[in-house]
Amino acid sequence: MKYNIVLKFEVEGIVDKPDVIGAIFGQTENLFGEEFDLRELQDKGRLGRIYVNINTSKNKTEGEIIIPSNLDRIETALIAAMVENVDKVGPYNAKFKLVEIQDIREEKIKKIIDRAKEILGTWTKEKTLDIKEVIYEISSAVKAGELIEYGPDRLPAGPDVDKDPELIIVEGRADVINLLRYGYKNVIAIEGATGKIPQTIIDLAKQKKTVIAFLDGDHGGDLILKELLANNVKIDYVARAPTGKEVEELTGKEINKSLANMMTVAQFLKKQQEAQQALKEALAPESQPPVVVTKPAVEEEVKEITIKIPQNIIEEIKKLPGTLEGIMFDDNWNPVERIQVRDIVQRLENLGENHNISYIIFDGVITQRLLDLASAKNIKALVGARIGGISKRPKNVEILTITDLLTS
Repeated sequence: MKYNIVLKFEVEGIVDKPDVIGAIFGQTENLFGEEFDLRELQDKGRLGRIYVNINTSKNKTEGEIIIPSNLDRIETALIAAMVENVDKVGPYNAKFKLVEIQDIREEKIKKIIDRAKEILGTWTKEKTLDIKEVIYEISSAVKAGELIEYGPDRLPAGPDVDKDPELIIVEGRADVINLLRYGYKNVIAIEGATGKIPQTIIDLAKQKKTVIAFLDGDHGGDLILKELLANNVKIDYVARAPTGKEVEELTGKEINKSLANMMTVAQFLKKQQEAQQALKEALAPESQPPVVVTKPAVEEEVKEITIKIPQNIIEEIKKLPGTLEGIMFDDNWNPVERIQVRDIVQRLENLGENHNISYIIFDGVITQRLLDLASAKNIKALVGARIGGISKRPKNVEILTITDLLTS
């Protein structure tokens, strides 16, 4: 493990360790999909066993939580924020507060440095290395992957922008640094151009066999591509960070995937036009008839499954993305309850036989556990932000994404 996440907590009632751990697992489930499900991360060895120290007095429970993490710094910080968001343990209100994230490796590094000093100190004079020469050699090797300033515009770039037959154009300095971190040295930044692309970029692109524009996954990325094309920069391919992410924050795996999925400029612009048309149709006036979504049934079925959704409900669905909330509807699409995504599983578990919930639309991930529970409770349809790894699809529950609804 690389880090220890240390938190303090207070509960307005008497609870036990299993209650605290159960609240952590229950209230973080589905927040950021299966990839950040705590049980999954423990099973894969990315998180260690959660340690809870607990004290009770005067109808109040206090304590400390330690969560060992083998994730990177960004992912570890996200886990800490998720746990800090827990606000109930059992029936009682609770507060969780991050104390610190301990870098377990710091102590190891300190011991190694102390031992290195000891070794150098006890080395015989005949065998003593010229430590300045060693540092110089290491520094020279490191500089091969360091940031440079390229051209008259002194743009942030990697050292191979002249030598490599491919050129990757990104927006800013932080993007270049991140790509260098994962071995991409043929990269250069336009430094957040606002209408005028540096002449250095225009001239360099003309010299390269293949030029790739690597864009952020937001509207800013679209604007950068528009500026590049408006300034007649030669672009052969367009790569895109995942939706909502910036190139500077991508992992090596995400960078590889984004570049592997790059497309020609013509293909990219066509895809944009199709998406804009779909959005335009989704935002049509309320006077239109109810939206009908038809998707293929599961393999065991022959017929098609059709869901008719009133236009006013479509308008409510458009407001869900980014809220981490869901809406439960009855059979006639009357809202029954608005609920936090993290509470949906527990709410379904507590449903009686004569409940009136038929449809659930929410800003979260449809997991196998949620799907199985919905099937057991005879829910007709689940509509989520995306669908997780589903290995078995019950016949009595239709699953769709919000995108399916808004682009149908």
